[in-house]
Amino acid sequence: MAEERVRYSDAELQEFKKLILSKIDKAEKDLTMINESFINNQNNGTDDTSPTFKAFEEGAETLSKEQNAILAGRQEKFIRDLKHALIRIENKTYGVCRVTGKLIPKERLMAVPHATLSIEAKNMQR
Repeated sequence: MAEERVRYSDAELQEFKKLILSKIDKAEKDLTMINESFINNQNNGTDDTSPTFKAFEEGAETLSKEQNAILAGRQEKFIRDLKHALIRIENKTYGVCRVTGKLIPKERLMAVPHATLSIEAKNMQR
């Protein structure tokens, strides 16, 4: 009977590290873009149009700012989770389910590199 692995090899951890670093890079670029669109107040030259239209536009602008803030918050959390995954790689605890203690399947980690729970543990939470 084959012995069950307790952690990923150093080579596998480096492979995950590369994937995570590229995801962090992309996520940080996306966050910059979100923040720039948040800051960039696009005035469409409606200063001289009817007050009713102006009120609708301001309402849409507020909604858009709220959506950007939500997106930015999610993106910041995603980046933070990815950075925590890098720490787990350095500690050689990456890919180990924090509930079951078993290895999270490689396919799951490739799809969700910041995962800390196996599907089995995730299902137990429901």
